[in-house]
Amino acid sequence: MGGVRALAAPFVVSGPSGVAVRDRLKHLTPEDERVLQTVGEHQGTLASRDLKTRCADGLEHGAGSWAARKRELTKVSSSRIAGAITKASNDQWALARRSQAAHIRSLEDGIRTLKYRLSLPIGAKGTKRAAGAYRSRGEWFRKSRRLADLESRHTAAVADWRTGRVRVVRGGKRLLNTRRHLATAGLAEEQWRERWESERWFLAAGGESGKRFGNETIRVTPDGRVSIKLPAPLAHLANTEHGRYTLASTVAFAHRGAEWADRVEANQAVTYRIHLDTVRGRWYLTASWQRPLVQAIPWETAKADGVIGVDTNADHLAAYRLDQHGNPVGEPHRFTYDLSGTTHHRDAQLRHALTRLLHWAKQTGATGIAIEDLDFSAEKTREKHGRKKRFRQLISGIPTAKLKARLVSMAAEQGLAIIAVDPAYTSMWGGQHWQKPLTTPRRKMSRHDAAGIAIGRRALGHPIRRRTAPPPHDRSDRARHRTAQAAPGAREREGTRPPATDHAPRDVPPNGTRKRQPSAPKTVRDAPRTHQWVQHPLMHTGQERSKDTCMSPMPPPT
Repeated sequence: MGGVRALAAPFVVSGPSGVAVRDRLKHLTPEDERVLQTVGEHQGTLASRDLKTRCADGLEHGAGSWAARKRELTKVSSSRIAGAITKASNDQWALARRSQAAHIRSLEDGIRTLKYRLSLPIGAKGTKRAAGAYRSRGEWFRKSRRLADLESRHTAAVADWRTGRVRVVRGGKRLLNTRRHLATAGLAEEQWRERWESERWFLAAGGESGKRFGNETIRVTPDGRVSIKLPAPLAHLANTEHGRYTLASTVAFAHRGAEWADRVEANQAVTYRIHLDTVRGRWYLTASWQRPLVQAIPWETAKADGVIGVDTNADHLAAYRLDQHGNPVGEPHRFTYDLSGTTHHRDAQLRHALTRLLHWAKQTGATGIAIEDLDFSAEKTREKHGRKKRFRQLISGIPTAKLKARLVSMAAEQGLAIIAVDPAYTSMWGGQHWQKPLTTPRRKMSRHDAAGIAIGRRALGHPIRRRTAPPPHDRSDRARHRTAQAAPGAREREGTRPPATDHAPRDVPPNGTRKRQPSAPKTVRDAPRTHQWVQHPLMHTGQERSKDTCMSPMPPPT
């Protein structure tokens, strides 16, 4: 087992700390849409200016500069709107900072791999653990050019990191680049402009406990009436008292509506965001709030009634039910999904697959679901896998982060625990030890199904390798009740057996050979061939002859 890295211990993933629900704002009047658009444009302009100021401060930002930014925004809006805008700017800068650090790590991984492969002789073969050299001098030259490019990009990124400089685009970098490829995206310039401007609007407000219905800026009553506190320059657009504008539309959250109503009636904080879907031409209201932090259940409790081992793949989830001793129960299950097409289609496919998985898990009576703690952020670069384009696309297509986040939140509602395990060697060892033994004429085991068993056994704390099968029935100790699996502390647990069976217990020869020859049996049928049978020399007559006639063994001649 040389070269096997240390494995991380399994752990129970903490549940979600926040909740978000959404409903459509139906039957809005043209005046309502005009007011929402005007308020969004005004506050979006303020948010762009504040984000520019925050990025200019860089690492020198502190509580004093934050307070100064908020005071400037309060003059042209309100204190609560200013607080929401400045907080959003700080969060966006922090997110860009984390993305910058991840980008630097990715460049360092690529540089390290390129330097290693360029140092090898041309044509040198690789191993399972490391890639080989480049096949030709032309490829070696092109990769050396790429190494120089990555090093220059790494130097610039490190310089920005040290000075606190980040690059942020309000509205999204992808949508900004779409402006140069309108024909490929199938958009007209007017359509792109409408989408770009709507993405840069700012119609959000953070909740505040103790205030009426949990939010003073965007207020939603328990019966679904929505009203907005207008900024000071737009106070003339108000249609109700205290500078508020009440929409003609009402909302009713079909999902978690009772939980939302309880928070609103108790005046607990609820954050709201209003946005426009330009493709459908619909307005939506999103409500979100935080949940109290719940301590995750212990690992022993999560595995008490067995687990469901789930292997994540690019087009399906391979799941297998295991009892508390690690025995596979029943048949393997596969939950397919198609991640091609639009974002909404991919999201719906993933959500549908997870829903079927959770329903099946509840039917089996399992208390936990075991998944791999995957992170392919540094594993899908072309510097590491070279020409394996299909393999890189396969890794990129596996929805690791999104699947894990959705599975954790959806499993918490079903009362199931999520156990994350180390993903090392699960597919290899699962296929080696479980694929062939469980394959029958009516059951076709795939490598992914076997990996699901390996993941489940690791979550239960058992080794992946199957124990030695019991001996056949023609031996003295018999097979009896000992099967392939049992609890780790069970008596008569089978192990590797020595080749010799005629010695006393605890007297196994080191080389497994016999110490003595077998003794002669006591039966006539199995007598050694070296014995010769002759008639007794003294012959008798009559009855004495019949009594005294016998066959006696005669020793072989010396």
